[in-house]
Amino acid sequence: MAASTGHTTQGGQDARGGDRALDAARDAQLLARIRERAPQYDRDNAFFADDLAELRAHGYLKPRSLTAAMRDQRLLAAHAPATALGLTMHLVWMGVARDLAAAGDDSLAWVLDDAAAGEVFAFAISERGNDRVMSDSTTRADRVDAGWALTGTKIFTTLSPAWTRLGTLARHDPDPARGETGDPVIVHGFLTRDDPHGDPTATPPGVTVTPDWDTLGMRATQSHTTHLEGAVIRDERVARILPAGSPGDQYTLAIFANFLTLIGAVYAGLADRALELAVESARTRTSMKLDGAPYAHDPDIRRRIADAAIALDALAPQLEAVTADREAGVDRGLRWFRDLTGLKQRCVQTAREVVDQCMHAVGGSGYRSAAELSRLQRDVLAGIYHPSDPESVQSTVASDLLGPLP
Repeated sequence: MAASTGHTTQGGQDARGGDRALDAARDAQLLARIRERAPQYDRDNAFFADDLAELRAHGYLKPRSLTAAMRDQRLLAAHAPATALGLTMHLVWMGVARDLAAAGDDSLAWVLDDAAAGEVFAFAISERGNDRVMSDSTTRADRVDAGWALTGTKIFTTLSPAWTRLGTLARHDPDPARGETGDPVIVHGFLTRDDPHGDPTATPPGVTVTPDWDTLGMRATQSHTTHLEGAVIRDERVARILPAGSPGDQYTLAIFANFLTLIGAVYAGLADRALELAVESARTRTSMKLDGAPYAHDPDIRRRIADAAIALDALAPQLEAVTADREAGVDRGLRWFRDLTGLKQRCVQTAREVVDQCMHAVGGSGYRSAAELSRLQRDVLAGIYHPSDPESVQSTVASDLLGPLP
């Protein structure tokens, strides 16, 4: 492991960050186009290909600080939540490589270089029945020449039509018949797909994508099922080999930190837009009960919108504090897991409550399938399915406060 000297990407930017990629005023036209396409992607259950092309050309995929990425994601999600959620996966890997480099570990320096060259990174972690997420796996890893062959099935592979670098993991149980000894380990690494052309069938040997993403919300992410049949992670693309069942190391903490923070930002941005729509509705809809005055004068509507805003206002300080401490290298020890999972849970739950209040405030028009707020209500439900789920968060916080169960 080489000591870091401040790894830079091909563009000469320091791995620790850089400026934000999006500015609400400067990039208003770009954001307007992205918002305009969102309902069509949702209606057609289609991947956000045009958004990706424009954002890539704009520099959105570049590495940058966690604070910059968090703020960008919140702004992007206010215009197209599914697009922001999809690109979270790429930005998480940028953050992991950045955090490791800052800690003196250049083992993922190639990730930053590949991203600078235009590669798109995604995750293939989730598995049916695996509620241990990263500390174990139902996918098998077998040692082969110059790498590891993976066999298993991954679900919710966001960016399925577009990824060129797929971060994944699998379990290796040593086989005495092959002369292998030791305890089970989890192999973390990356599969490569160099020329997908947006075609889910154009995958590397041993990888098959089943285009089965047909969900209630976040439809444009196109998070298909990925089948691995001897797909090989080359040795130079192995990120970690860790004991099965272990909490991991700074690599896994970096994944948790970037994933949970950026996921939280997406749902905060979704809630920002819901509140904006509710305010617009209250100012333009009129009430017979109020002699034609706008609903903005109705005490009940004012209370709902105020409650939504108060709840939403609480998210920014927590998001900003967590990202600032991560960038400053603050050592919260095991408390990080409580704080990070709690942040994601608060953002998702608050967003759901805000959208619900806004649905009440706008009235029946928000229930139409073509209404933007109706789509946001469907999209926000996806938040409960991302790791860490509410039960896992509660268990983490309880263990931090009360100690582990006997």
